[in-house]
Amino acid sequence: MRKNPAGPLLAAALAGVLTLGPGPAAAHDGVAASSSTLLAAMPVGGPTGWAAAGAGTTGGAGAAPDSVHVVETRAELVEALANHGDPTAPKIVLVRGDIAGNETDDGRLLDAGDYAPGWDLERYMACFGPEGTEWSDARHPWCGEQRRLRVTGSNAQKRQIQLTVPSNTTLLGLGQDARLLGVNLTINTGRDIVVRNLEFEAPVDHFPSWDPWDGEDGAWNARFDAFSVVTGTNVWIDHCTFGDGRHPNGEAPTGFHGEPVERHDGLLDMEDGTDYVTVSYSRFTDHSKTLLIGSGDGRGDRDRGRLRMTFHHNLFADSAQRSPRVRFGQVHAYNNYFTGATDHPDYPMLYGIGVGLESAIVSEYNAFDYSGPGASAEVALANLNGHRFLDRGSWFRGRPADLNAVARRQFEVRAAEARALPEPPEWALREFTTDVGWRPADVYDYRPQRDPRAVRATVSALAGSGRLAVPWS
Repeated sequence: MRKNPAGPLLAAALAGVLTLGPGPAAAHDGVAASSSTLLAAMPVGGPTGWAAAGAGTTGGAGAAPDSVHVVETRAELVEALANHGDPTAPKIVLVRGDIAGNETDDGRLLDAGDYAPGWDLERYMACFGPEGTEWSDARHPWCGEQRRLRVTGSNAQKRQIQLTVPSNTTLLGLGQDARLLGVNLTINTGRDIVVRNLEFEAPVDHFPSWDPWDGEDGAWNARFDAFSVVTGTNVWIDHCTFGDGRHPNGEAPTGFHGEPVERHDGLLDMEDGTDYVTVSYSRFTDHSKTLLIGSGDGRGDRDRGRLRMTFHHNLFADSAQRSPRVRFGQVHAYNNYFTGATDHPDYPMLYGIGVGLESAIVSEYNAFDYSGPGASAEVALANLNGHRFLDRGSWFRGRPADLNAVARRQFEVRAAEARALPEPPEWALREFTTDVGWRPADVYDYRPQRDPRAVRATVSALAGSGRLAVPWS
């Protein structure tokens, strides 16, 4: 592990100001992104949005020279985050190349057989019967053992791949190829954290659990997110790339009903009172349950008055759902670009933004370019018990889209069904409104682009890892 980078890099990282790399001007539908268009959209200084509120977000600014670390292995990353026994002191961690969550200190890569010798997914499935309807230890001689191995293996994998980022940290990828592969990066009650210029390949859960009672036909539940934030405060995630990478759903083992086993959880989940977050210029690609804000309708005591977040200039490409899915939070989403197809073989589009219970979403000038059978502005949203939503200026395939009407229509259908129940839930008795109770402009300054061609071009050119010029020698 190397320390004390060159002065210019240290100064830039401490200030939180890094120059965007000279990537090619993107073109979409024949419209090129001019240099002036791209410069107008670049982040200058710190974050725009909710991460600039509260105490502000500066990460490892003020780090001492011996608290600047360059890491190339998992062991070095663990050591750098510990920061000489003072983990919450300001620190800058620079990631070079690939770091694998399954890598041991001696460089070996672990798999399911290392975490739980004797584990067998097919034997585990057989204990539910051919249709996956009910578990029985008595169904086969090995069922009790497989049940125990799934739990012990999952816990062993968690101990290996879960790495926690403490407060006052800047985690920054060097160059164009800094990647965290199969790492479950977490923030747990940490504050003032900056993560930039990193690619996250979602972990493969070797020990997913099957729940016959989840939904109409049952469902697989994977355990590990690529990045999870629990009770984190003042977090800026910028110029990162998230996706399933080398492990797409189409290559997963076949589970019940001919469907693939779900081995991935979320790409970025934020819950339990996480607050003051900005996610900017990042890519979320090739994934199903992408981005969750708030972990349950019954957890309002933890989340009400928190979950204040901004998403701007992000690309959601073949992100089947939860882009994001919001409960409770005051969430501002502007100038994001959404692409996907309802007939994609691995990640068929279900919906873009999920309007959940007591959410207060302000959507502005987002571009949705979904295709395939049934693709329309209706796919841009899904009402999930939320009675408030406001959109200004968004487009579907380049044309103005009345997403407020979509949100209202979906809510009224869902509420009518819920009101027919013997004891209707409280949310179903409310009226839909575009008055979300707050205005982003009252909290922070921002300048949205107001042309779908500019949004497409800017996001295509600038979003994702490998697009920050980080000087290093």
